[in-house]
Amino acid sequence: MLDQFLDAYPNFGIDAFFLLVILVALEAVLSADNAIALASISKGLADSKLQRQALNFGLVIAFVLRMALILTATWVIKYWQFELMGAIYLLWLVYQHFTSTSDEDGENREPRFATVWQAIPVIALTDLAFSLDSVTTAIAISDETWLVLTGATIGIITLRFMAGLFIRWLDEFVHLENAGYVTVGFVGIRLLLKVINDSLVPPQWLVVVTIALVFLWGFSEHTVVEVTEGEASAEIESAQQEPALKAQEQEVQKSEI
Repeated sequence: MLDQFLDAYPNFGIDAFFLLVILVALEAVLSADNAIALASISKGLADSKLQRQALNFGLVIAFVLRMALILTATWVIKYWQFELMGAIYLLWLVYQHFTSTSDEDGENREPRFATVWQAIPVIALTDLAFSLDSVTTAIAISDETWLVLTGATIGIITLRFMAGLFIRWLDEFVHLENAGYVTVGFVGIRLLLKVINDSLVPPQWLVVVTIALVFLWGFSEHTVVEVTEGEASAEIESAQQEPALKAQEQEVQKSEI
């Protein structure tokens, strides 16, 4: 059966299989910072249901844009202006995050988006900006368009699940969101260096190692659950009343005997 399949599709062989595995793995690694950026954008909506809807619809549009980018990649890479716009957009996201995540008292601001439809285009554009880096890397590995399309399809499905996980983890780890945006800054700077001079671009392995180290820092500290003043006083009052309640129970038991 497998032999018949390979005979019918001569371009699909063991080499293609391993290339597909490499492309999917590459998408997963390079999508970690993308996923946390999308999760953070989705957190701009107050309700968890709206966050999931924004991710779903945003990534459907992002999928269409990414496929179009792959199909036109040989044309897009001729124009450095696209990478420059992507770099500026990603660095703007980083700037916006670090200058507006909290107010003067250190408290989180109100949700950024009033409706899902405000968040969807931001999610789609953010993924497109990231795709400028990952797609050109994928094209460099393989010139088989169908293979790159397949890898990108699996990659964006993986991205959806990763973003869903990060939405929960953002509430559990203190430094995770900042770590994610630091890596977004790395991608933006990398795109900017490609525009200035290709020889200045750090190797891919160094980028992956750096992102891994930053994420280790991001997962290094759990969020401390704060107890409000009212909750603390209620707990103290309950603890103080507990001995009296026990004494009353003992008296009731004695009287019953």
